[in-house]
Amino acid sequence: MRIHCKVVVIAVCFGVFLLLYFLGGNAADDPLLKEVVEEEEEDGKSSPSPRELGRDVAAKFARKSSYGVGVRAEETLGGRKEGKAISRGASVNAKSKPRSNVARPVTKRTQAEEVMHLAVVACGNRLDETLTMVKSALMFSLKKIKFHIFAEDPLAPQFEDRVILKDVDSLLYVDTDVLFLRPMDDIWSLLKSFNSTQLAAMAPEHEVPKIGWYSRFARHPFYGVTGVNSGVMLMNLTRIRSTLFKNSMIPGGLSWEDLLHPLYQKYKNHITWGDQDLLNIIFHYNPECLFIFPCQWNYRPDHCMYGSNCKGAEKEGVSILHGNRGVYHDDKQPAFKVVYDAIRDFPFEDNMFQSLFYPIQTKFLDTVNTLCGRIPQVFLKQIEKTMKKVFEEKVIRHVRPH
Repeated sequence: MRIHCKVVVIAVCFGVFLLLYFLGGNAADDPLLKEVVEEEEEDGKSSPSPRELGRDVAAKFARKSSYGVGVRAEETLGGRKEGKAISRGASVNAKSKPRSNVARPVTKRTQAEEVMHLAVVACGNRLDETLTMVKSALMFSLKKIKFHIFAEDPLAPQFEDRVILKDVDSLLYVDTDVLFLRPMDDIWSLLKSFNSTQLAAMAPEHEVPKIGWYSRFARHPFYGVTGVNSGVMLMNLTRIRSTLFKNSMIPGGLSWEDLLHPLYQKYKNHITWGDQDLLNIIFHYNPECLFIFPCQWNYRPDHCMYGSNCKGAEKEGVSILHGNRGVYHDDKQPAFKVVYDAIRDFPFEDNMFQSLFYPIQTKFLDTVNTLCGRIPQVFLKQIEKTMKKVFEEKVIRHVRPH
């Protein structure tokens, strides 16, 4: 009798297990259902204040990415309303209609999805700037992004064992005071434009030699006529690791890691802008290694405070805004501050046109009496274009017809 009861119990348990297995498998295979559950969880939350939002960028992506050292943004739109309920390849009617018995073609990825690498050095009081930069990258970009965030000395031991870039092929470095006004995907694609000797890309320090800093004040060699600005630097690390760089010290050339310290020791009494000056010296002797991208990819107050001198931005709009000179935090160049404040305060859950683009348009009316603010289309063109592109990529293109 006991044996008979055991057999019955085992059979019942096995049947329940199979039932749960198939039910669980169907639920797990439904990406739309997963998205809807996440949407219901977020609907009950109230919108945070701007201060809380600036500090909690990481928290808003906690379910879809890990944030910190080597963070990867699994979905760049996060919980925004436009794309939150629709995932890649999911049928918009998956929940409302029963599954059809008719077989449908299944599209499988044949190769791993490309991941972009973005590096930044965050020191001192640059936390809010860094988070706003990260936020701009996540808001607009389409591919996955892995962040490499380097902090100052007290945190260095925690980074040394965890942030190793030896396996990273390519990398985009930006200063903390940089804002993406279009997808990072677009500047990342410039890697394909490198010729066989080019291993890094930067924008000129200035467009007009007679008012450029290097052409007037530099006491060391620099690249080209006006030098280059290192606030946005695209790098092929694989090529950098394998290259011997010509220099004025060793005839046979030196590797990147062997060159930097001796170069600093030689020029430390003549450099003003630190690493940027060292990069200018390196590429002065190795100009064939550098790809120059246009000024709209590193648009700074220098491009408008003395009159507009970035023709690419006038034509296409600013792609990456670089608020050096502290212009995000004072009233010297209000056009830059308007954009920074709008991105910093934008709640991810809101509509981008209503809560980002229109407020920027309105606030720009107060800047038209300044040299940078008198050409608002330079700042607004790419933002508007990018919002439309992101909406189409993340929502419209992934909705299947009924």
